[in-house]
Amino acid sequence: MSLTADQTVEALRAAGEPTRLRILSLLASEELSVMEMSRILDQSQPRVSRHLKLMTDSGLIERFPDGARVYYRLSHDAQARRLIDTVLDILADDAGEADHRRLSEVQKDRQQAAESYFEQIAPQWDRLRSLYVSESAVEAALEAAVGPGPFKRVVDLGTGSGRMLTLFGKKAKMSVGLDLSQNMLNIARANVSKAGLNKVELRHGDIFATRLPAASADLVIVHQVLHYLADPFAAVAEAARLVCPGGRLLIVDFAPHGFEHMREAHQHRRLGFADQEINGWLTDSGLTPSPPVALPPDNEGLTVTIWTAERPVPASLAPARKTA
Repeated sequence: MSLTADQTVEALRAAGEPTRLRILSLLASEELSVMEMSRILDQSQPRVSRHLKLMTDSGLIERFPDGARVYYRLSHDAQARRLIDTVLDILADDAGEADHRRLSEVQKDRQQAAESYFEQIAPQWDRLRSLYVSESAVEAALEAAVGPGPFKRVVDLGTGSGRMLTLFGKKAKMSVGLDLSQNMLNIARANVSKAGLNKVELRHGDIFATRLPAASADLVIVHQVLHYLADPFAAVAEAARLVCPGGRLLIVDFAPHGFEHMREAHQHRRLGFADQEINGWLTDSGLTPSPPVALPPDNEGLTVTIWTAERPVPASLAPARKTA
């Protein structure tokens, strides 16, 4: 669907100012907060906020809160993105060099803060990991479950530190990781960069409303996320919506357990999931489940279960059989 003449004029007016072009160029790199853009542009936050409001109202960019902060990103609308890309393509290559140098400084500071944050929470993660089978065993089982690839598009919902992206990113033409926590996204950015992956997009996103196109991924991953959620079925349904015909959904979580302290110590809302429950959700979402894989703990503790399901290929899209 194309923009009308009025919509096009409104969008061009919103973009038609030097600072706003600088902002669009920065947001084409990644999501940023008002505070970060104010630092990069060397302008006051109120002034930057006024520019952002104009572009938000015109549909060029999107505003979303994360705790006490507000972040901005380019619009997900295909036509708006096409217009933005066209405008940025005709700008001189050196137009935003200084801005992007300052963006690199912001990214460096953010990475250092992320590393410090990870050091603080690492002991908690280590205690949790000690309750179930080793990470290497889980990841070997995951690779066996999804196959060798390659994949056109991998989507990791609740990406956390980005481990699933680094595990499967080299098998994918491109990957997308979503998380609600900017701290975790910053950790993921550092890990993805360290792994040498450059076709990975990390964005702030809600697992219940990803705003990603339907049937847009051939591998969707929900790794150790469902037990934190108040409505895990809704998350499974949204994940399933993203799976293309012939594509696969991979869910990793705990089998039912009685470790009640996990609610307080690790903020778990659910103490594991039964195979029947997960498979029912997958079926209700239009997918065909495969037999689950259970990985018992090395000692007494939590069993990790891997559930996979595939979206059937409609007969109209299936390859025609050759006749003798």
